[in-house]
Amino acid sequence: MVTETGSDQLVDLLARSGGKLGDGWYEQVGRTLRGRLSAAELESELRELYAALVDAVQQGGLDWRGEAFAELRALLTELSRNRARQGFTPTETATSVFALKDILSPTTDSVAGDIEAYLQLSRLTDDLGLFTVEMYARTREELISAQAEQLMELATPVVKLWDGVVAVPLVGTLDSARTQVVMEKLLQALVDSGSDQAIIDITGVPAVDTEVAQHLLKTVVAARLMGAECTISGIRPQIAQTIVALGIQFGDIVTKATLADALKHALRRLGAAGAELHGGAR
Repeated sequence: MVTETGSDQLVDLLARSGGKLGDGWYEQVGRTLRGRLSAAELESELRELYAALVDAVQQGGLDWRGEAFAELRALLTELSRNRARQGFTPTETATSVFALKDILSPTTDSVAGDIEAYLQLSRLTDDLGLFTVEMYARTREELISAQAEQLMELATPVVKLWDGVVAVPLVGTLDSARTQVVMEKLLQALVDSGSDQAIIDITGVPAVDTEVAQHLLKTVVAARLMGAECTISGIRPQIAQTIVALGIQFGDIVTKATLADALKHALRRLGAAGAELHGGAR
């Protein structure tokens, strides 16, 4: 357990070592970051961190999770997020914290009090460094998740082929998450365009198994609830054989070999619906 006296020793060490920042800390961190941050930006960042560290130790001892360290944690979180967005590695990010130990490491001339203070600083820096890496990893996960959503949106376009006909050309694997995106975009397109014919083209789907078939059926049912008829196109010979072998039943859902065939079917349906309307009007 660290005593208040030990905390005071660390405060004294930090206060006396402030001058070493310009000589060592900036240089070491800057060398690790390979000049991708300006010297002025880096110096301002590290000075702010150091000041927050000194203030936190003065107020709250060595409990880095305490209220006294709130500002320092906020600064480290901001640093981690910026580094993650700028494409720095976890090592490059953590160096901004861990390098402090090297700069303030004791020498053969150091007194016992400084050595004890340095050991306390080392433990504290390890905790803060791990916190920094954790914040970095969390930000990277958020970025990757956001990018995955954007890619999914781009990979799932809904196009208007004709007045009253929209199509979703699918490419790649169809899983639960992507099915939800397909469903939402298709239903919204049906509302926005006033279409009552929808084509789901699976020419670019490498394989159709029971799970993929279930996802397709859910999308078709959702479209039907919106009053639209769905046609599935892109049923290649290999996929047709797989569907038969697995015993997958599409029921009364219309399937076509190509997108062109599906469009012809949709246009015939539109023509038939139009004829019925005109016939009823007479």
